[in-house]
Amino acid sequence: MSSPAAGPAYAVVIPTLARDTLADCLAALAAAHGPGPEEIVLVDDRPEPEPADLEHPLSVLGDLRARATVLTSGGRGPAAARNTGLRAVTTGWVAFLDDDVQVGPHWCDQLAQDLAEASPDTGAVQGVIAVPLPGERRPTDWERGTAGLARARWITADMAYRTETLKQVAGFDERFRRAFREDADLALRVLDAGWRIRQGRRTTRHPVRPADRWVSLRAQRGNADDALMLRLHGPDWWQKAVAPRGRIRAHLAVTAAGAAACALALTGHRRAAALAALGWAAGTAEFAWARIAPGPRTREEVTTMAATSVLIPPAASWHWLSGRWRHRSAPAWQEVAP
Repeated sequence: MSSPAAGPAYAVVIPTLARDTLADCLAALAAAHGPGPEEIVLVDDRPEPEPADLEHPLSVLGDLRARATVLTSGGRGPAAARNTGLRAVTTGWVAFLDDDVQVGPHWCDQLAQDLAEASPDTGAVQGVIAVPLPGERRPTDWERGTAGLARARWITADMAYRTETLKQVAGFDERFRRAFREDADLALRVLDAGWRIRQGRRTTRHPVRPADRWVSLRAQRGNADDALMLRLHGPDWWQKAVAPRGRIRAHLAVTAAGAAACALALTGHRRAAALAALGWAAGTAEFAWARIAPGPRTREEVTTMAATSVLIPPAASWHWLSGRWRHRSAPAWQEVAP
């Protein structure tokens, strides 16, 4: 990597949980050709960070090691971690990367060009995300979900913002505790504030990280974030954010059918209970097949899809309803905008 050259100065902020992928992320950044970042801020978001865990990842930075700073954010989630990094940078632009991505070999050159071409009303420039998938078989449900990042708008896996823009809208909303929707929320606030967000040229690789069979069940916690988005940005936030609406309505219906079947059976209404159970079974089977059909259909994948398709609707419903309750008093963001 060459030293910083004339042009927009930028910093790189990377929230991390000190995963094994961090060393590859930093190695790719160090190897990228072009004007390097003036500052690299790693924000360790583990509740009890161990500094020794970052010694090896930092060592791969080579000459860039002197520009790197490590901060901690107390395990409050990626939104809070990025805000911690943002407060530490002094450059006019800040590029956010996730700790499981690998920037392309010409990323620094391409980022410099993206920033140089940004018009005065451009508040952010998004990178192109590439998700490598297996070529010898159809992707699993988890792999297809990760591949969706390549089509997502405004994801902070690789997103450069003007520091001025972020300060104007008060940065990331730290009520988003997961890596889900906090990027869309920020982008909608930036757009509402009159800034433009455009697509850049630079490319970043986002490998599919290993996951156990219950990862899709844990992901249902994101439904609580959808409930917060509803409060902040209104009932059409899906359209505004160009985000898939998901299956929450179907999950609520299937869960209600299952609960009704149990309640009716317990109160002796056998015929009505059977009809409700039939509705639950049909909805669950349709959901399972929708996930199995495009996949590799191996025994392990089919078993995983069958088991999680039973559990996901009630889990999604619980997180959605609990999110609606938790955020019931949250005002629309414009009502509290600085």
